[in-house]
Amino acid sequence: MKSLKMMLASVAAGVALATSAYAQTPAAPAPTQQKPTPTLPPATAPATPAAAPQPPRPFPEGSKFAFVDIQVIASNSAEGKGATAKLDELRKKKNTELQSKATALKSMQDKLAAGGTVLSDSARAQLQKDIDKGQRDLEYAQTDAQTEVQDLTNQLQEEFQAKLNPILEQIRADKGLLMIFSSRDAGIVAADMGLDLSDEVIKRFDAAAKSAPKK
Repeated sequence: MKSLKMMLASVAAGVALATSAYAQTPAAPAPTQQKPTPTLPPATAPATPAAAPQPPRPFPEGSKFAFVDIQVIASNSAEGKGATAKLDELRKKKNTELQSKATALKSMQDKLAAGGTVLSDSARAQLQKDIDKGQRDLEYAQTDAQTEVQDLTNQLQEEFQAKLNPILEQIRADKGLLMIFSSRDAGIVAADMGLDLSDEVIKRFDAAAKSAPKK
């Protein structure tokens, strides 16, 4: 399920990117750049009408092979959307926690920098200890957050695949197919789009999710 892994990994990467930024002292804001003047299209250019959606092609009668797009299934099925929402919720929670720690650390750093001769030697030494501890706590929290997000990513991938596999097998059996390919992993360069069973998989996947007993 390489495509699903890529989708969830892109969400999980948000924590890795954000946490690496928290480890650094925030830089001064960049100077405001002048917005470019918008350019209008030529008056003589005709508007391009939107292409009408094409009706789905019928499944070729007697075919023994088909394919699905796992990315499409993960992006459009209720199960895939739910997995992404769970991962995004955890990512936002961890980013909020890390931002809070980073803000507290910067506050102490600013206090030390502005203290000058006002702070006593003992107060300055204690503040430096607090800063060092805050830095260590932030670095630990960053590592812990990335681990937790990766663990949830792996769990959701396994759950998604475990629920998807029976749907694929049932469709394969119902249509008398020998094999169903993953279009993004199989190196397919040309095919009758009627062989794409992604929409049917999504419908069955969503129906199975609705009929599943609530835990």
